[in-house]
Amino acid sequence: MLQNLDRLKVFYHVHSLGSVVAAAQTLHVSQSAVSQAIQKLEKEIRSPLFTRLHKQMVPTAAGERLYKVVQPFMVDLAEYLQEMAVAKDHPTGELRLGAPPEFGKVYLPPVVADFRDRYPEVVFTLEFGPPDKLLPLLRQGVLDFALVDVFMTNQTPSSHLDFYHFNPVAEEEVILACSSHYYQSCLRGDCNLQSLMRQNFISYRKDLQAIRQWFKHHFSKTNVPVREVLTVDSHETVISAIKNHVGLGVVASHLIAEELRTGDIVHIETANPEITNSISLVHLQDKVPTLTEKVFQRFLVTTVSETIGRLSSGLKILHH
Repeated sequence: MLQNLDRLKVFYHVHSLGSVVAAAQTLHVSQSAVSQAIQKLEKEIRSPLFTRLHKQMVPTAAGERLYKVVQPFMVDLAEYLQEMAVAKDHPTGELRLGAPPEFGKVYLPPVVADFRDRYPEVVFTLEFGPPDKLLPLLRQGVLDFALVDVFMTNQTPSSHLDFYHFNPVAEEEVILACSSHYYQSCLRGDCNLQSLMRQNFISYRKDLQAIRQWFKHHFSKTNVPVREVLTVDSHETVISAIKNHVGLGVVASHLIAEELRTGDIVHIETANPEITNSISLVHLQDKVPTLTEKVFQRFLVTTVSETIGRLSSGLKILHH
């Protein structure tokens, strides 16, 4: 490993400009400082990098090879520093955002499109998944921030959540539902606890977390025996299975608003109010957001309601 990487910067300018004088002027140092840096670098590498031809510096084969290594880094570094300078005054660069699959796929594309109309120099990477996937990606620095379904974090140990700051931005109604055909042929209007315990259930997770929380909320019962007939990998598949009369599933009402309106899907109601789930914007504790992150987060919280209002009901935006 080289002892002083600043010498590579001097080498780059000498090679690019072809002389010690020009490099010294560009770097605002003396010619002797440039010459000494090149000599020390040659000593470390144990090979001459230039042939001195009067005031001209002609690169050797070793010098050409080293330049091919250094030049891309110097160019990329200059571009990066320029982007960072611009980003201090104007949103630019990449934002890496995570979100629950259904919420993200439905609502984030129009939000991203509207934001890029205003700030076209910002690009996005979207990652969809449950909290147990997104939160570790935040902690590893793979994501800048994430929209997280808090309803699905209830079984996450609190010590694991201490690394994160949760800022609620939206609330959604979580309901138990089935197809109209299943309701008429299996439930027949009987939605008491004993009847529901005899039904078929579709689960998003093997631990039946959402279903068990629904029973706990509506009937104050824990560890209710549940006949799980289908386990799937997404809420979208839960909805598809409900439409195909497989059984009952817990979903966000705004994702099936049209089917509820037409009666194709039936909302299973009890005397208790429905569960309200919070969608929170999450980032690492003590993280200092960039200007681009600040602007997008404000945009997301304050303007997403207009987009969502055009698309569905059953989702409430929390204004700050």
